[in-house]
Amino acid sequence: MCGSWWVSGFQPWVEGVTPLPPLGGRIDINQCLFFLIGFKMENFDASLSTYFKALLGPRDTRVKGWFLLDNYIPTFICSVIYLLIVWLGPKYMKNRQPFSCRGILVVYNLGLTLLSLYMFCELVTGVWEGRYNFFCQGTRSAGEADMKIIRVLWWYYFSKLIEFMDTFFFILRKNNHQITVLHVYHHASMLNIWWFVMNWVPCGHSYFGATLNSFIHVLMYSYYGLSSVPSMRPYLWWKKYITQGQLLQFVLTIIQTSCGVIWPCSFPLGWLYFQIGYMISLIALFTNFYIQTYNKKGASRRKEHLKDHQNGSVAAVNGHTNSFSSLENNVKPRKQRKD
Repeated sequence: MCGSWWVSGFQPWVEGVTPLPPLGGRIDINQCLFFLIGFKMENFDASLSTYFKALLGPRDTRVKGWFLLDNYIPTFICSVIYLLIVWLGPKYMKNRQPFSCRGILVVYNLGLTLLSLYMFCELVTGVWEGRYNFFCQGTRSAGEADMKIIRVLWWYYFSKLIEFMDTFFFILRKNNHQITVLHVYHHASMLNIWWFVMNWVPCGHSYFGATLNSFIHVLMYSYYGLSSVPSMRPYLWWKKYITQGQLLQFVLTIIQTSCGVIWPCSFPLGWLYFQIGYMISLIALFTNFYIQTYNKKGASRRKEHLKDHQNGSVAAVNGHTNSFSSLENNVKPRKQRKD
């Protein structure tokens, strides 16, 4: 029994914001709490909007009313829930058996591969139709082509929410070594950054990084989809080059963004400076990941290879870092020659 509260005297505080029952009427405590939370969230969102407008200027009205874009709170809450799952998920799975998730991983990775391919093709055609300038492109200079870019970039923003599942699958499969600082930073930050991009600069110079990233994700998610099939694992050799492609993507994005700083147009300079800084942070983290994953592992393998030769045997080593089991050594000993 939750009881009930009298609401007389409360109505003047919020009148005109959310409808209340008649003065002096009774409402259940759960209703009252729900109302209070809603009222606080409305005020908080209004305060955020005022702050964002003062800091970033007026929002782009072309995305008004679009799913998840009117208010920042849903995006922020999704990010907080994601971080909580990253923190609590491994603790929950610690004494439990890992899930295989093989079937759903194939479907998930195939879906993201197709979505990334769609976004890449649509962005390329939109840029071509709008005759976008590589060096600098404003947000209101290509007419209907701009709207095409905006619609595709909304899917790009939404895909960052879908990609939280990457981490959740790692947790369920107990691949906790793959939940690195780089992984969490990249996933959590991209969703929030693209909420702001979509509200203030949803087209124009914003297209370049998203286009390259969509292409890289076609390669990456097709790789992960195929790696979910055990019989395909020995034939997957290109993960190392995906990381190299990501690093190249960040460098090219810095170059293209710098062009907008050197030869400015109507695209806001503040966003360009922010993107350059963010790309530098990703280059630093991805370079560290590359060195830790491939260079050190390569040195370790060379030592093991030398040791194995000293012991008179050669071990077969799987070259992938996606939690694949090692290949069995099926090399049969050679017969000694009688002559």
